[in-house]
Amino acid sequence: MVQSKQKQASLQKSLSILQAALDSSTDAILVVDLFGKIATFNPQFMRIWGIPAGSLQIGDDEKSLSYALKLLKDPPAFLSRIEEIYKNPKQRHASELEFKDGRFIESYCQPQYLDGQPAGRVWSFRDITEQKTSRKRLAQLSFGMDQMHDSAYLITENAGFVYINNQSCKALGYSHQELLQMSVFDVDPCFPRHVWAAHWAELKIKRSNKLETIHKTKDGRLFPVEVVANYFEYANVGYNLAIARDISERKRIEEALQQAALIYQNSSEAMLLADSDDRILTINAAFTTITGYQSDEVVGKHIGILNTGGHSEAMWQAIHSKGSWQGEIWDKRKNGELFAKWLTINTIFDAQQTMQRRVALFSDITEKKKTEGVIWQQANFDPLTQLPNRRMFYDRLSQDIKKAHREHKRLALLFIDLDLFKEVNDTLGHDMGDELLQIAAHRILAGVRETDTVARLGGDEFTVILSDVGDPANAERIAGNLLQKMTECFQLGNEVAYISTSIGIAFYPDDADNLKSLLKHADQAMYAAKRQGRNQYCFFIPTMQESAQARLRLSNDLRLALAGQQFYLCYQPIVELATNTVRKAEALIRWQHPTRGLISPADFIPIAEETGLISSIGNWIFQEAAEQTSRWRQSIHEKFQISINKSPVQFRNERDSHRDWLDRLEALRLSGQSVVIEITEGLLLDANSSVAEQLLSFRDAGIQVSLDDFGTGYSSLSYLKKFDIDYLKIDQSFVRNLAIGSDDMALCEAIIVMAHKLGIKVIAEGIETSSQRELLTAAGCDFGQGYLFAKPLPAQEFERLFADCKL
Repeated sequence: MVQSKQKQASLQKSLSILQAALDSSTDAILVVDLFGKIATFNPQFMRIWGIPAGSLQIGDDEKSLSYALKLLKDPPAFLSRIEEIYKNPKQRHASELEFKDGRFIESYCQPQYLDGQPAGRVWSFRDITEQKTSRKRLAQLSFGMDQMHDSAYLITENAGFVYINNQSCKALGYSHQELLQMSVFDVDPCFPRHVWAAHWAELKIKRSNKLETIHKTKDGRLFPVEVVANYFEYANVGYNLAIARDISERKRIEEALQQAALIYQNSSEAMLLADSDDRILTINAAFTTITGYQSDEVVGKHIGILNTGGHSEAMWQAIHSKGSWQGEIWDKRKNGELFAKWLTINTIFDAQQTMQRRVALFSDITEKKKTEGVIWQQANFDPLTQLPNRRMFYDRLSQDIKKAHREHKRLALLFIDLDLFKEVNDTLGHDMGDELLQIAAHRILAGVRETDTVARLGGDEFTVILSDVGDPANAERIAGNLLQKMTECFQLGNEVAYISTSIGIAFYPDDADNLKSLLKHADQAMYAAKRQGRNQYCFFIPTMQESAQARLRLSNDLRLALAGQQFYLCYQPIVELATNTVRKAEALIRWQHPTRGLISPADFIPIAEETGLISSIGNWIFQEAAEQTSRWRQSIHEKFQISINKSPVQFRNERDSHRDWLDRLEALRLSGQSVVIEITEGLLLDANSSVAEQLLSFRDAGIQVSLDDFGTGYSSLSYLKKFDIDYLKIDQSFVRNLAIGSDDMALCEAIIVMAHKLGIKVIAEGIETSSQRELLTAAGCDFGQGYLFAKPLPAQEFERLFADCKL
């Protein structure tokens, strides 16, 4: 009996000790029997689950569960887990519970055994909210460090890395795992062990330090860095948080500035730097050499100190509006001597586009101008009449033909021959003949407009270029006036002479599309005038009549083509160069004439524009292309886009046509982004309020605008921003001879960079070789178009080839 009481007392003591251990535990503990009834629990269990004191008793079953369900964020999931646990008495379980009040509780459940059989379960619960919050903050901090453009290293006293961010790996070429096994000595050749020890001791005192050093990449490349080191201690352990920035570019700039300073002082070109009030701050030695002024004589003075009064207003307007100007001007040296100089002025602006400095560079070109002037005059002008000679004439005519082609205008060429000049020259002598030629040149000049060019080709042959002549009747009127002037007497000293004139007239582009043919046709017309009796003018009639008749026939056929369904569209893919995908195409019209076969758009589009038929043709193109877009958005890609060319004539003649196009898109349930309107540079140059209104209406409807053949016209770059252009199409003339280091490559790269700076994407036209494609892709060009990818294709063939949006 005594022994039994002793065992009972011992057991009771053990239970008391166990209960005391439970009560002192920081974890919440609940013990239940095999049937889920409470065997025991500790105060932490009551606290975590918010159970009022005295609310639970040994032997209770579902009461504690009811409290838990009130607190849990997802009670059904908890009940489901409990049900699964109690189906298998031997199952262990661990989970994380989320409370409605934001707490997180870690839960463990394991079976208890008695004599080898399950007798109940022990549940333990631990509040891990603070741990979760800390881990989250640590993750946020790590994420933030990984977003830095600078490298970040957490370094111990022995120079080992305990943390590195993503940029560190990118900069050095190592993986995270590799760097964490390395030390400062592996990546910084400037810090051997003895230097590191001194650095650490200094940093421990200063707590912060900034220095420049060298880092070495995995492949052995060295690059300069600026490091900001910060010392701190955690848990009595010292750490260095080092932020390293690659300063390669800064070093390059500093070196460039040093070189610039050397160049500035040793340059043979005069240089000056002025402040925002155009007051001189500094000059170089060459300035003194050229002008005679010492530094103390000009510093603080206005940059116009050398001005002779000959500086054009246009020059100062350009400087004040654009910030730069370049050209030839005349200025005055200190001794009063005038000199010619080639001047370049540039303005330095701050981030707010406020002027900060003005930089001027100039060289003395006085002697060069004198020599060049004599040589140029001799090379380009007839010494007798001072008119442009054959060389200058060819240059002027070439430029005027290009201008007429670009602006779709007509020019006339008059070929003039002086009848009976040979007789006067042979009879009165060469001196009198030369005087007659001088008087004839003066009369011809007086009979034409200031904008026209009069040239002497040689002997008694003269030419007149009538630019933008318009109606042929204008050329006829001028030719008649010249005939009249030439019939007047020529007073040659004491002698009087009479001559007449034969004039041939040819037009560009009516009679010829190039300089050689135009000159030949005008010459032929002049001989025809001579054959018809002299003292008259003659048009190049045969070619002119033939051309007019052909154009008339084509115009009549063009009126029947639309009704006769002779037009059809082809589609040329526009390829995204980076991904090799095709989600764009350009719609191109084709005319299958019933008797003449396939007629080029280059032949019939100009006629359609002249006759006004371009309006109905353009609307048909848009309708067909829009319907095709709708079909391909279902069969190829939901964002497929087709580009449609719109003629400048359509913009000028159809103020409300854009509304019809928008209505058509709406009827097809297409967004504005389904089509792109392609326009020419010339349209922007001549953009009146109607054009601007239509372009803005397209923009408001979501329709994008592409500028075709960019770089071949003369439109101002300001229009790119004014009309919010979406795409620039680099003309195929720049792509055709593309090669590394070529001028065309430089132009393409410049266009791409400029466009991207303005938020504009770039499409290169005329890509025919893989080399061209690779160069453009490397330059950052967005899209490509050309025979390398595909010729313009009928819709069915296009869909067959590009149904999966891939080449």
